[in-house]
Amino acid sequence: MYEERIKRRDLQQKIISAEQAATLFKDQMVVASSGFTKAGDSKAVLKALASAAPANPLRITLLTGASLGHDTDGALAEAGILRKRMPFQVDPALRKKINSGDVLFIDQHLGESAMLVEEKIIPRVDIAVIEALLIEEDGSIVPTTSVGNSAAFAAAADKIIVEVNLSVPLSVYGVHDIFSAGIWPHKQVIPIMEAGARVGRTAIPVDPGKIVAIVLTTTTDSPASINERDEKTTAIAGHLLDFFAHEISKGRLSHSLRPLQSGIGKVANAVMEGFMDGNFHHLSMYSEVIQDSAFHLIDAGKLEVASASSITVSQACYNRVFSNFDKYKRHIVLRPQDISNAAEVIRRLGVISINTAIECDIYGNVNSTHIGGTAMMNGIGGSNDFARNAYLSIFVTPSSSKAGSISHIVPMASHIDNTEHDVDIIVTENGLADLRGLAPRERARLIISKCAHASYQDELNNYFTNACNHGGHTPHLLQEALSWHSRFNENGTMLRTVHV
Repeated sequence: MYEERIKRRDLQQKIISAEQAATLFKDQMVVASSGFTKAGDSKAVLKALASAAPANPLRITLLTGASLGHDTDGALAEAGILRKRMPFQVDPALRKKINSGDVLFIDQHLGESAMLVEEKIIPRVDIAVIEALLIEEDGSIVPTTSVGNSAAFAAAADKIIVEVNLSVPLSVYGVHDIFSAGIWPHKQVIPIMEAGARVGRTAIPVDPGKIVAIVLTTTTDSPASINERDEKTTAIAGHLLDFFAHEISKGRLSHSLRPLQSGIGKVANAVMEGFMDGNFHHLSMYSEVIQDSAFHLIDAGKLEVASASSITVSQACYNRVFSNFDKYKRHIVLRPQDISNAAEVIRRLGVISINTAIECDIYGNVNSTHIGGTAMMNGIGGSNDFARNAYLSIFVTPSSSKAGSISHIVPMASHIDNTEHDVDIIVTENGLADLRGLAPRERARLIISKCAHASYQDELNNYFTNACNHGGHTPHLLQEALSWHSRFNENGTMLRTVHV
């Protein structure tokens, strides 16, 4: 069965078990793994490495494209194997280790992580573990459901372990577009002029001599948790649809909009599904992740092409799509993440970026990563790659949560990932604030009136008025600016008065 997946015959002699492959890892190694938002990741070898830890303790630095599935990050963290991790994660067990300081975490822009490897800014990769659909006769690796940083890892690694996943249908072949712009001073222009353009090859070029082991797997990707649209996310989507209709009426957009980018998560996915309700057609995506909503839009005839670095969907969507992938193949392009998230291409295509915020402050600064300013949640991911370079940079968030005890519109963000300079639109279920062309004081009034929850509007207005009385281009009362977060830590609510 594996013969059609390993076309280079001499490599068939290198098939071993995941447990045998785990013995190739040594203490203090830099290890790289394929995988981007739980798609196309190592499903056997890294798990075997975690299982072998009691008998063979070691510490490694682990690089990936983004998050791993199947609780692999958590298993490695709990086994004490991870010394350092980059550039993104979503695992609760690993998150706990990061916030306790047991694991060092580098929260890196996803579009720049390959450069750190290629330019040898971080230590050389000792072993790369890459999931493959198949291996070509020349040793090239055809990825599965993600590309991520796999091309950069394969080029940089001293040794490569390939996990050939027999469960991924061969119809996936041809969906990938592997292109490298090279490194300075010979960096090339990325010649992508439209979202669906193909400019590379179908497989990752690999020196077959570096492939030291092949492990056969049949495990599918971890399913994404996709919640149905609720009242808040439906309202957020409605405000965005009204905004786009207004932009169309002004002649700034057409009914095809411009290429769309959506971050991961239930809010962003629900907002994308909102395009089902609007008068939009011939849509395109230039994003980093293709979620359920994209396939719903394809099925509805609204989305023509989706370019990204991975496919991350619910189990039901996975079953539907991959049991009939030929139906969707012409609509999908999977690229390396330094291409999917490339500033050059995002700016050229005029991408409309929609990402989720943990909190926004009254001037439009966005916190995407930290709870209470100190505790890492997941990481910045690719949100800033897009926000900094998009035609429209949109951030969505509920106005409040935890039964109203947390306001997501605050006087000052407790951590800033995307500054006011890179944020055009903020949307909550209450309304939409178009911040383009506005000075800080104008932004504050609009964000408070349009986006803040009613329970917090009066106090935000009082804060802003008092801050303005003290002066400044961006008025703040430093002694009060983070008092809402302190109040929450002390009382379990940001509300000034607790009603019993």
